[in-house]
Amino acid sequence: MNARWLTLAAGLTFSVVLSGQVRLAGRVNTDTNAPVANAVVAVRSAAPGATRFRTFADAAGEFTFSLPAPGNYLLDVEASGFFRLKDRPVAVSDNAADLTVVLSPVREFADSVDVTASSSTTSLDQVATGHVLTGTEMMNVPFPVTHNLKAAMRAVPGVVQDGSNGIHLNGGAERQALYLLDGFNVGNPLTGEFDTRVSVEAIQSMKVESGALPAEYGKGSAGVIAVQTNTGDDRLRYSATNFVPGVEFNKGMRIGSWNPRVNVSGPLRRGRIWFSDSIAGQYNQMVVKELPRGQDLSTSYRYTNFARVQANLTPSNIASFGFLASAWTSGKNGLSALDPAETTVNRKARQWFIYGKDQMYFGHGAVAEFGFASNRNYSRESPQGHALYIVTPYGRRGNFFVDGHQESDRNQAQASAYLPSFEWMGSHQLKVGSDIDWLTYGQDVRRTGYEWLNANLSPIRRVVFEGNGDVNRNNTEASAYVQDSWRVRPNVLFEVGLRSDWDRILGNWTASPRVGVAWSPKALDTTRVSAGYAISYDATNLQLFTRPFDQYPITYYYPPYGFSALPVRSVYTLGQRGFASPRFTTWNAAIDHRFGSNLFARVQALRRRGSDGLTFIGPAAIAPSNEAIYRLSNSRADSYDSVELTVRQNFHREYGWLASYTRSRASSTAVMDLASDTPLLVDENSGRLPWDSPNRFLTWGYLPTFWDKWSIAYLLEYRDGFPFSIENNAGQVIGPVNSARYPEFFELNFHVERQFDFRGQRWAGRAGFTNITNHRNPNTVNNIMESPEFLSYYGGQSRALQFRIRWLGKL
Repeated sequence: MNARWLTLAAGLTFSVVLSGQVRLAGRVNTDTNAPVANAVVAVRSAAPGATRFRTFADAAGEFTFSLPAPGNYLLDVEASGFFRLKDRPVAVSDNAADLTVVLSPVREFADSVDVTASSSTTSLDQVATGHVLTGTEMMNVPFPVTHNLKAAMRAVPGVVQDGSNGIHLNGGAERQALYLLDGFNVGNPLTGEFDTRVSVEAIQSMKVESGALPAEYGKGSAGVIAVQTNTGDDRLRYSATNFVPGVEFNKGMRIGSWNPRVNVSGPLRRGRIWFSDSIAGQYNQMVVKELPRGQDLSTSYRYTNFARVQANLTPSNIASFGFLASAWTSGKNGLSALDPAETTVNRKARQWFIYGKDQMYFGHGAVAEFGFASNRNYSRESPQGHALYIVTPYGRRGNFFVDGHQESDRNQAQASAYLPSFEWMGSHQLKVGSDIDWLTYGQDVRRTGYEWLNANLSPIRRVVFEGNGDVNRNNTEASAYVQDSWRVRPNVLFEVGLRSDWDRILGNWTASPRVGVAWSPKALDTTRVSAGYAISYDATNLQLFTRPFDQYPITYYYPPYGFSALPVRSVYTLGQRGFASPRFTTWNAAIDHRFGSNLFARVQALRRRGSDGLTFIGPAAIAPSNEAIYRLSNSRADSYDSVELTVRQNFHREYGWLASYTRSRASSTAVMDLASDTPLLVDENSGRLPWDSPNRFLTWGYLPTFWDKWSIAYLLEYRDGFPFSIENNAGQVIGPVNSARYPEFFELNFHVERQFDFRGQRWAGRAGFTNITNHRNPNTVNNIMESPEFLSYYGGQSRALQFRIRWLGKL
């Protein structure tokens, strides 16, 4: 009898509990009604010490809670790149209506109230690790070249900028990262490098992802750099930066660098259609102090305009469009202490990029997206004349040996869908998608030749070119993928994905499995442990497959290295009918922890191994016909290992700081590309990659002071010098490639900023020093062993006083 009464009592209690539960549902949007996927949503009772419930917004920005009882609650919402919403009162009744939560993107102080930007790294929204840099942070951190998005990438741990301004993510070549602009690939169609110029004012955020990437990301074994641009909102906003040119003293008073920018955004139709337009100009004079007056100046001009429109056709259908136009011209490009004006090249380049995208949102987290983009690039290089290019132990002479133009295009169509979420041993969110790329490349290049001289200025080796440099090549790439985000429990997330890519040139399909896990010791708590494994493949390098049809070099060797009567003809051949796709495996593991409400720390280990890399292999011996045959083969292997410690804090308004130390190693069995344009002879091609920097410490910040409206900004970077090779008079690399290193690099930039109001407008003035310690950071070296100036270093950024004034619009 007692057992029956206990059973009845338990049933009644359970019924009361069920009847007391209420549902709280809602959607997280931006201020233009676009959903914010993976936002962390937390709710708790207003009573002190109440239980905190947390969940994530799905791909459509939707979230749902089952709360124990009606009452008054407090809501917190945060997502990277947005201001955090904290302690919003919510009254929950039995018939509570769905909530709409609006997150404001991080904007500059002219708009922000005393709130904190979110940089959460501990939430279980995905397995891959990443760093987010907002457009506001790019404007605040004092880079030497503040207008250049590419220069801003060096503020992200894991991204290294080399001496020629190339960027390298996780030890990879620049072409081994996937560059996305509003979701579309903007890497150069020919080289895969990031040549796109966008004004920093146009950027909303830049996310760098590493490790076990989702299956939607392919063609970038080193990781992904995804840039999102500003949309605009219902308020008309305008700003202008550096509209007054500055003056510098470098061998006299001159305008050294002037980079005016203008940004306008606002509504075309309030609540429905918004636009953003960013225009940037650049005038630059570079002075080489080691050269005589009249021959020491290189001048360049650049224009960039990026415009974007978002139109909400319905509350669940959003269309967006973007257009980028960029043009650049540079006279005497390549001028340096060892490269006088006669050896330089006049360069021109332009880019057109246009895209359209349609996003449709359905119930239960279902989202469909379709898009098309076209990227067109043109470049032209013209030497100062057509005399032979001369390489001496004292520097270069004559005229550069390449004269021609290149055109490359990529047309890209993509489609993807988040399927309705479902429950089976946890919750599942499937994403499927595909994309097709059509690439074309054409060139018309004429090469003269180059000659190496010894210390007595006697010839050692001469190379002249023959054949036709008019080459065309095209390719088609297709891919499909499926990804499952499986939340086994609130504190355990598995991601399993499979991607397949097809390439017409290589003629094969590849399979790229990805798997990862993220776990918190307590449900959605302040610590996250994650690990993953991924196989990925690089996009085909079109340059390699045009080389056999391009001009070929004929080499004459002079005593003591050979005899002028026996020229050697270099032949580049594909060597075989089929090739494997370059394959990379990546392992990563990380621990993230949040201290308090806004201090984050991460320890991460990353291991990348590449195999079947495509490279031309030089001949073991000269053929009887005096031909040196270079065959394309899958013989390249790359490796990268790193351990990274990062600490970051954001606090009220847009203030914050970051500090990071990385220990790494990047090497390859094919360091140098043995191209006809590379005037070097290499016997041992294995070694450290040119951007290898075993120790790197990076910190930057934008901080308040004791004085209202005054702020300080700094950037400090220390790293080992990059490696370089030692050569002899004949252009032969002595020993392994990159066996020597530049001196250690140290740069401290420190600026002071004052915000002020004038005639109803908001302004910000800034002054400070780049490389305030005047540490010598050379980027050029005399590496010829027989030269009297062997291991003399040149170039680099000396201490410079910089000013910036920004007009930030109406208060």
